[in-house]
Amino acid sequence: MGYVLFGDAGSGSGPVEMALAEIGAAVELQEVPLTKDAQLAAEYRKLNPMGRIPTLVLPDGTVVTESAAILVTLADRHPEAGLLPPGSDSARAVALRWMALVAGEFYPHVTRYDYPERFSADPSHAPAIADRAREMAREVWRLVDRECAPSPFVLGDRFSVADIYLAALSRWNEGARWMPAECPRVEALARAVAGRPRIAPVWARHVRP
Repeated sequence: MGYVLFGDAGSGSGPVEMALAEIGAAVELQEVPLTKDAQLAAEYRKLNPMGRIPTLVLPDGTVVTESAAILVTLADRHPEAGLLPPGSDSARAVALRWMALVAGEFYPHVTRYDYPERFSADPSHAPAIADRAREMAREVWRLVDRECAPSPFVLGDRFSVADIYLAALSRWNEGARWMPAECPRVEALARAVAGRPRIAPVWARHVRP
């Protein structure tokens, strides 16, 4: 049994699929269409009780959820790909720092932006919730652009799963439209990741121009 990845185009399964492509690992893709709320189906929730994607099933049957955790798992399972420094290298802590920040601070705003009606009992609040979520999400990217300052990657010339993660998520919430002017370093990072030969075809399937 190889890897099995449950996801949908443009979702958090994108960076996972990109990492698998960079590694050169075979994977079976299982579609979970968000437009049909397939992630909330009872059968899928037996696999991922949170009702979210992505979910990766390892060759031994172990289930891993949360895209950042999946990426670290893949990097550790395939050290030959060099997608994360070893634990003794401080550069690993730097990569994990920025992955964790984006996962913890940016990702929740995406949910509020996409599903604002879930965050108030009053339907009239939804537009304001979405607008505020968008602005708070952009503040996270401005901080990353300023403090992380990819050049061209998070670890300088050293490519890692942190670059895949940040690049893919930078396209969300209309990122492709406003990122070039507001966050030029993150934009350059995204373009560098998108241009990698193994990642390029996966990027094209998951990222809207």
